[in-house]
Amino acid sequence: MKLDYCPRCGKLFARGIRDICPNCIKEIEEDYEKCVAYLKEHPNITIQQLSEATGVSVRQITRFIREGRISISAHPNMYYSCESCGAPIREGSMCPKCLKKLTEEIKAQQAIEARLKAEAQHVRPETYQIKQAERQSERKDR
Repeated sequence: MKLDYCPRCGKLFARGIRDICPNCIKEIEEDYEKCVAYLKEHPNITIQQLSEATGVSVRQITRFIREGRISISAHPNMYYSCESCGAPIREGSMCPKCLKKLTEEIKAQQAIEARLKAEAQHVRPETYQIKQAERQSERKDR
């Protein structure tokens, strides 16, 4: 086993399957249980209200949602932030606007790469032909 420092609390621990120490895992599980119990009693709260009531950070609650541990389908007022712009969303990691923008950027980058590849393929045969012609003229000179 490899010894490592826990990125959450900074303590040294024997790293196994998890990236954080057993104490932090236990704390996260306790936070999860608090959130689930509170959501059962208060299905119409927001993520901010859940955070304030349980003492669990909005970031950690969002992580539970994204991991699929907490389902917000039965909680109509639960939203979390888009990773790009911070707009409230209920699924995925980005709002539709940011997702569209990212998709367009990827398509534009792919088009540029395809154009550069096509240009490179077009240049190579000419370069090869020039070098081949130079070699043939060198052979004739001998």
